[in-house]
Amino acid sequence: MTKVIMHLDMDAFFVNVELLDKPHLRGQKIIVAHNSPRSVVLSASYEARVDGVGSAMPLSRALRMSPHAIVVEPSRIYRDYSRQIMKILHDVTDLVEQVSVDEAFVDLTGAMTRLGNPVDIAQSIRERIQQELSLPASAGIASTKFIAKMASTGSKPNGLWVIPPHRVQEFLDPMPVGKLWGVGSKSTQALHNLGIHTVAQLREYDLSYLHSKFGTASGTHLYNIARGIDPRPVTPYREEKSIGAEHTFDHDARDAEAVKAELLTLSLKVARRLRKSGKQTRSLSFKIRNQDFETITRSCILPTATTSGHEIFKASIRELTKLGILVEGNPEVSHPIRLIGVRAEKLGAEEHGVQGSLFEENLKTDNVFESNWNDAEKTMDLIHSKFGGTGLVPASILKKKEP
Repeated sequence: MTKVIMHLDMDAFFVNVELLDKPHLRGQKIIVAHNSPRSVVLSASYEARVDGVGSAMPLSRALRMSPHAIVVEPSRIYRDYSRQIMKILHDVTDLVEQVSVDEAFVDLTGAMTRLGNPVDIAQSIRERIQQELSLPASAGIASTKFIAKMASTGSKPNGLWVIPPHRVQEFLDPMPVGKLWGVGSKSTQALHNLGIHTVAQLREYDLSYLHSKFGTASGTHLYNIARGIDPRPVTPYREEKSIGAEHTFDHDARDAEAVKAELLTLSLKVARRLRKSGKQTRSLSFKIRNQDFETITRSCILPTATTSGHEIFKASIRELTKLGILVEGNPEVSHPIRLIGVRAEKLGAEEHGVQGSLFEENLKTDNVFESNWNDAEKTMDLIHSKFGGTGLVPASILKKKEP
């Protein structure tokens, strides 16, 4: 039986959630972002998108493109609305794969026996979201995830588009190859260099030719995706492969203690998410971007698996010292830092027998905790769960975050 898959995508989600409390801004050019020099756009109203503003764009650039746009600070209520949206989807079927805070794939195949044709099901979902939450949503329906995603994108804003199996090629052929799932800017340019600009042109080449030009894996992907072939099922639970956090400084950071304090914040955040997901890590990666936008990445293997922010922090300090960014006795980093990130990789199930290490030495950025760090972090988890992200932080973070 052919699968029937819906992709639901909320329209300008952050903007429309903010408009619930700020209806006087409706119809205006709105950008949701932290109003700081290094901030990026989280969401933009369709009125602002007319000026070319898009998500993940530096706020400074967005405001040059849309100088009359109103910047709205993001709030903490998006996940509450997200949970309510996902509950509505789960009322239809358990086969819901949440992709992000505001979008999900839904396998409607089984639900059709109870609820009727997929168009009616999708429309009733959109209407319920609108009635209960006053939020608009777009949806695409197809036999594969890729085509359903493309259909929902094409139906925006506040629309519904169905691509039946016999019309998939008609839908794909005129499309630019850069719009295909998994085809990034480098692959797009490589295809253009071969004179391939549309999906129809891509379909003219056989599998062996694409293998010779792009390798077996990428060539096979291009061959399949140009024909709408996407065997991926809707997966209700997706295993997290990594957990990370990063921070962009408002001004290029030169002070070594400020960089260390931010590293500690990121390490604690990553560790807290590890414990919450029941995972532990033995592999870490680090990202440092300097004032010239040069990005350095490094990784390391830990001697034992951990969920300890303190252990992640110590490894971070070691790696930045190896890179020469932190120098013993030097109050400044070797190069001004724009962005810094920490990521836990190669995750495994947390083993309760693995203990966090004790504070064996006083950290230069933190002389507060002298007891078992593992217990201290678990206590912090409880306080964070009750009071939010600012419930409890080490004194060093309060002491100095940025110059």
